[in-house]
Amino acid sequence: MSRWQYFMRRVLMSIPVVIFGTTITFALIRLGPLDPVSAILGTQYNPEAAEQIRTNLGLNQPLWSQYFDFMYRLFTFNLGQSWVIAPGTTAYELIQVYAPRTIWLGFWSVLIALFVGIPLGFYAGLNPNTPSDYFASFGGIVWRAMPNFWLAIMLVTALSQTGQWTSGFFTWQSWIVKTNVVTPPALGLFVSPLEGFMQNPGEWLKELVRATKQIAPAALVLGSASMGNEMRIGRTAVLETINSNYVETARAKGVSGRTLVWKHIFRNALIPLVPIITGEAFLLLGGSVFVETVFAINGLGWLFFNAAINGDLPLIGTLMYIFILILVGTNILQDFLYTIIDPRVGYEG
Repeated sequence: MSRWQYFMRRVLMSIPVVIFGTTITFALIRLGPLDPVSAILGTQYNPEAAEQIRTNLGLNQPLWSQYFDFMYRLFTFNLGQSWVIAPGTTAYELIQVYAPRTIWLGFWSVLIALFVGIPLGFYAGLNPNTPSDYFASFGGIVWRAMPNFWLAIMLVTALSQTGQWTSGFFTWQSWIVKTNVVTPPALGLFVSPLEGFMQNPGEWLKELVRATKQIAPAALVLGSASMGNEMRIGRTAVLETINSNYVETARAKGVSGRTLVWKHIFRNALIPLVPIITGEAFLLLGGSVFVETVFAINGLGWLFFNAAINGDLPLIGTLMYIFILILVGTNILQDFLYTIIDPRVGYEG
């Protein structure tokens, strides 16, 4: 079986998974306690107006009819309009507004986890039973054990008190650029990045620093759990690889230490880290709801949270559908990366 045949097979096998996940989403939002009519009317609730709104929204239709209409709209990407959060605004427009902040948050959280967790784990594995190994192992356990919502609250509290602790010498709010800890990042610099940089490079770089600073605490919190996993698993993978027969053979043949690490140890130790790295999508989608709420990032996680508590059914269904597509696509990418990192993995069977 060729690589592309295997890829198409995985894509076809993912279709039933998407249908099942979307069906469960429909069942939860239609049969659950959410009542969008009450959220729309608020304190002005009356039976006649409620009945009229149910008729207009199609909530009086048979459940099977609502289900097929729900599935057809999602699979044709006719995502509809918000009912409660922003009545009359399409889901596309809301996603365009809120998604860049979540993408910016996810970019830095994944970057922190990759460039901190993996190097520390590999360094600890290459230097076992040393103070640096104990420090990295202990740090990985601590980072992994701290819940995101607790760490987010503690970090917000700590950064907001930096001025008192340092007698005004250093405050996070006034470091480089004046931005509060709890503010959504301003990402206008990415609308026309090349043009903005050419016109005024100093101001563009200042805006980049401001946007990075605003997202840094939330990214540290969101990437902490994965960072701890990558440190622990990276250390274990390196220790197992060092003691393997092919590494001993290469060492006996006189292969230099640098070549031994990068060509034999590093590449093979990455194999068990592939599902951890690709699993960042699960971390981003699940943890961003809490982290964005605490840090007031106002991204897709914050939008989903507000849609859920307000019973905005079309918006909940749309966001869940997008999350399902991302997770299924991540699993396909994970299988593909296995074949690139490890040539021994084949497509047969």
